[in-house]
Amino acid sequence: MGTPTGSIGRIAIDAMGGDLGPAEVVAAASLALADSALVNDLILVGKPELLEPLLKTHGLSHSKRVTIHAASEVITMEDKPIQALRRKKDSSMARAIELIKTGDAGAVVSCGNTGALMAGGTLRLRTIEGIARPALAAIIPRANGYFILIDAGANPEAEPIHLAHNALLGSHYARVILGVANPRVGLLTVGTEEGKGNALSKETHELLKRSSSLINYVGPTEGFQVFTDHCDVAVCDGFVGNLLLKSWESLAKFITGSLKQELKANPLRIGGAILANGAFTALKAKINPERYGGAPLLGLRGNVLKAHGSSNRRALHAAILAADKVVRADFLGKVAHDTAQLNALIATRVPDNATAPLPAEEPAA
Repeated sequence: MGTPTGSIGRIAIDAMGGDLGPAEVVAAASLALADSALVNDLILVGKPELLEPLLKTHGLSHSKRVTIHAASEVITMEDKPIQALRRKKDSSMARAIELIKTGDAGAVVSCGNTGALMAGGTLRLRTIEGIARPALAAIIPRANGYFILIDAGANPEAEPIHLAHNALLGSHYARVILGVANPRVGLLTVGTEEGKGNALSKETHELLKRSSSLINYVGPTEGFQVFTDHCDVAVCDGFVGNLLLKSWESLAKFITGSLKQELKANPLRIGGAILANGAFTALKAKINPERYGGAPLLGLRGNVLKAHGSSNRRALHAAILAADKVVRADFLGKVAHDTAQLNALIATRVPDNATAPLPAEEPAA
C-alpha cells in the first residue's frame, strides 16, 4: 500500500530556488494540487511575505493541502555550496531538507543550486546503510519508451561498488517512475564484448554478473545501443553520465530547432508541416525534458529530487508528481532491503553511512 496523506508523505518544495522565482513554484503547486494523481499534501518552504499573496492569487489561501514553512534566506546559483550551507542555515533549501530529517515530509523538490542540494542532502540525511554514495538519475527518451541514466553527474570519479549500487538504485527508480516490472540494466562502455573497456567497466561487469538474482543485467552496452530498445537503466560514472545527458539535451534542441527552420523554408514545406502537425507535436512531447521534471538524488535516507534551475511550472508539476510516486512506493524501504542482499552477493564491504566527497564548487549536473 502507498503512504497515506499525512506528515510522513508530504512533499516539501524549496519555493525560493530556481531561476523563475516563487511565482512559478506556486503555480506548479497549484497544478499539482488540481491533479488527481497527487496523493500527498505540499509544504512550500520560503518567505511567507512572498508566498502568501501568490497562494491567494491561485485560490489556495485556505487550502488544507498546502502550508508554508518559513525560511528567511535563499541559496543562490552563484553561492558556493558548502559556504552557503554554513552561512545560510535558515535558507529555504536547508529548511526543506530538514523537514525530511525530522520526519515532517517524505520528499523534497528543489530547482535551486545543485551542489548545495547534493551537499545538504548528503550531510543532513546521509546515505542508506550499505550505499557508499548517492547518484543522480535522469530520464531520457529512447525507441519505444524511456530509460534511466545513472549517474548523471553526482560522482565523476567512481569505483565498481558505486556503479553496482547505481544499478540497484536505477532499477528501483525505473519500477516506480517508468512502471517496468523487471528493468533491464546495461553498463555503458566502449563495446559489448567481454574484456573491452577500462578497469572500472571490467570490474563493474563482474560485480553485476554476480548480482543476477537482484539485477536484470543485460551486459555491456555501447553508444549505438543507448537510444534503442536495449535497456531500461544505463549505468555509468557521473563523468560519462553528465556528458551523455548534456549532449542529449543539446542534440534534442538542435533537432527541434533545425526541423522548425527547415519546415519554414518554403510554402510547400509549410503545407507539409501543417499536415504532419500531429506527428511533430508527439515528437516534441517525447523529447521534452519537462516531461519528468527533474533528477532524483538516489541513495540518501530521504527522497530528494533536483529539478532544472530554469524549470517552469509544467516541469515542476512533473517533479512534484514524481516525488509523490516515490514516497507512495516506499522507495527507500525497498532499496534498503535489497542493498543488504546486493552487498552480500558481491562480497564487498561498504563502510556504514559512507558519504560522497562534498563538492567545493557546483558539480556538473
